[in-house]
Amino acid sequence: MSKSNSIVVFGSANVDLVVRCARLPRPGETVTGSGHQLLPGGKGANQALAARRAGGDVSFCGAVGRDAFADTALANLIEAGVGLDGLHRIDAPTGLASICVDASGENAIAISPGANAAAALARDMTADDLLVTQNEVPAAAVGEAHRRAKAAGARVVHNAAPAAPLSADQMQLIDDLIVNELEFAEIARAFDSAPDPTPEGLLALAKATETRIVVTLGPAGARAALGGVLLDVPARAIKPLDTTGAGDAFVGAYAAALAAGGDDEAALSFAVAAGTLACLALGAQSSSPTAAEIEAHLSGA
Repeated sequence: MSKSNSIVVFGSANVDLVVRCARLPRPGETVTGSGHQLLPGGKGANQALAARRAGGDVSFCGAVGRDAFADTALANLIEAGVGLDGLHRIDAPTGLASICVDASGENAIAISPGANAAAALARDMTADDLLVTQNEVPAAAVGEAHRRAKAAGARVVHNAAPAAPLSADQMQLIDDLIVNELEFAEIARAFDSAPDPTPEGLLALAKATETRIVVTLGPAGARAALGGVLLDVPARAIKPLDTTGAGDAFVGAYAAALAAGGDDEAALSFAVAAGTLACLALGAQSSSPTAAEIEAHLSGA
């Protein structure tokens, strides 16, 4: 792939209501939290901000309402200098995510899409663009964004989260697929492939789909099959505070590294470092690290 200069993120923008609890509630149970925050969120907005903080030239396309929550949802993007020319404000509530975070940093999330259900890619694509997408806006809109991007010669990075199967036709429009282990299993089953991202299973699925595949492995780092080459990048051991934004920080940093022309191993290492650092702070957006912080982490600082 040639170097991509501009990152276009198409996806969701939410507000996140985050409640910290000693443990996550079981079905039918109420637990008392120790505090709460109302924060900007949505996987699309999270990844746009993460890519921008990681050094990318980023624009965000999506939809928010005309309500007060919209200002909260967009505040960090505006402050960071993310382009919003492709953003629509519509007569629907801004998306909302309710997030419980336990003492170990694990989370449980419920999402009400709101305006995200009407999101569409409102921007022309060029061959110098790198398009980043996720599964929090309608699949039809994501597919149309992929088709437009490929027709223009742009590179497509798709984060298949939340988990959903992808068809062979859909995979042909994706250059780089980023998934966690559960999402990998969902896609692998659709191709009658092994559900575990072992080196053999990952290489087999990447070959069958003709797609570069990156699997995030939580505290173990990441494993990727990129152009027939297997890469394993471990993560530095940490004590996590909140894992909510780790995956989005990973995707944003990976996109920023690719857009800067970095090689595959460097991009993967950069992304693992970003995801690791995101676990050390609260919130899906406030936790995304800067390029300088990522480089310091990689250097052992």
